[in-house]
Amino acid sequence: MAQTPSIPKGTRDYSPEIMVKRNYIFDTIKNVFRLYGYMPLETPAMENLSTLMGKYGDEGDKLLFKILNSGDFIGNVPESELLEKNSLKLTNKISEKGLRYDLTVPFARFVVQHQNELTFPFKRYQIQPVWRADRPQKGRYREFYQCDADVVGSDSLLHEVELIQIVDEVYQRLNINVRLLVNNRKILAGIAETIGYPEQLTDITVAIDKMDKIGLDNVNAELREKGIREEAINNLQPILNLQGNNHEKLEKLQDILKDSSIGLKGIEELTTIFNYLQDLDIKTEIKLDLTLARGLSYYTGAIFEVKALDVEIGSITGGGRYDDLTGIFGLKNISGVGISFGADRIFDVMTQLDLFPKDNTTTTQILFVNFGSKEERFCLPLLKQLRANGINAEIYPEATKMKKQMTYADKKGIPFVALVGENEMQEGVISLKNMLTGEQTNINLKEVIHRLQV
Repeated sequence: MAQTPSIPKGTRDYSPEIMVKRNYIFDTIKNVFRLYGYMPLETPAMENLSTLMGKYGDEGDKLLFKILNSGDFIGNVPESELLEKNSLKLTNKISEKGLRYDLTVPFARFVVQHQNELTFPFKRYQIQPVWRADRPQKGRYREFYQCDADVVGSDSLLHEVELIQIVDEVYQRLNINVRLLVNNRKILAGIAETIGYPEQLTDITVAIDKMDKIGLDNVNAELREKGIREEAINNLQPILNLQGNNHEKLEKLQDILKDSSIGLKGIEELTTIFNYLQDLDIKTEIKLDLTLARGLSYYTGAIFEVKALDVEIGSITGGGRYDDLTGIFGLKNISGVGISFGADRIFDVMTQLDLFPKDNTTTTQILFVNFGSKEERFCLPLLKQLRANGINAEIYPEATKMKKQMTYADKKGIPFVALVGENEMQEGVISLKNMLTGEQTNINLKEVIHRLQV
């Protein structure tokens, strides 16, 4: 008896209905990326392990999917090493490649490898799957897509402004109400410096990053556990409770961080960004959030995070400025800034709020009923003309019972059915049936094209 096939845990099949919706998200994001001069890039699904290892920390290294070497991968391994059962040591002998963990490290590798061929600033977008050997659970998969846009080779804050415009444009097109949270790594460093704990920047920001989830009292308790003195915690409170609009907050921070040069630099950067945005009619609410930390060790300047307002879900977009992306491969001091859209979470939000266009869930707009070989020959040129005008059309492949053909159209959600029998052929018309209303009219091909193109 044949075994029922299955797929690995943490992976998913996407049905045609779901793929149409996913492609709507991907196409929307791609089109906006292109508007701002970003060009497409793809990198291999697999990279050399030497490229991937050591870039994500010890935990990240454990989550890399390794690929066994081709051929007799274990033949050259001494039996003594097999008996040691040292998985890390053994992996180095039998595996030289791994599936990519994210799009950022492959992008950095690409920039370094092709630096003499690229025009800087180099703007690229990349929409591809990544793999992580994580424990599958709700909302966490072993294979998922990332939608990234990055620009490297420029310190200009105009790029941050553009990325905010991209966020605004994408979510306006997708009809998702969002709030864009903004902060700056330099401001966070200035805060740590001002309260007397610059060396514990990570401890401080990891704690305050949890404010929304655990509340201020628990944040303060965590700071105490990390060895932050009560006086410093007290000095931190007015910063965490800053009120007012973005400019008012920055003015108050200017006074609070007056003795921190790095903090003042962060304030200056955000002030410049906000001043540019004033002239750009941004529809999205933008909020300066001093508890936003986002991958602190990675980012060096402005950081962003996008939250959906109408659905309880985590961040759906994030990014920021980094000053040494390519340094891990020996090309120092190449600054960049990037953003990543979470397609899976965006899909969940749009599904929950029923935001997908109704006419976008159908790939076929019109189905021709098959009455026989004579009718087939008559209909094929009509189908060709419809497709030439950008209309998705198909004909049922066999002259079977009408009920079966109509059921096919109904199950696929095809909105129109064309019936062309002997009478219609003689009169040069198409009997067009609206599957939603049941209305049926005899019209010529030109009118059909006009109706389906509207």
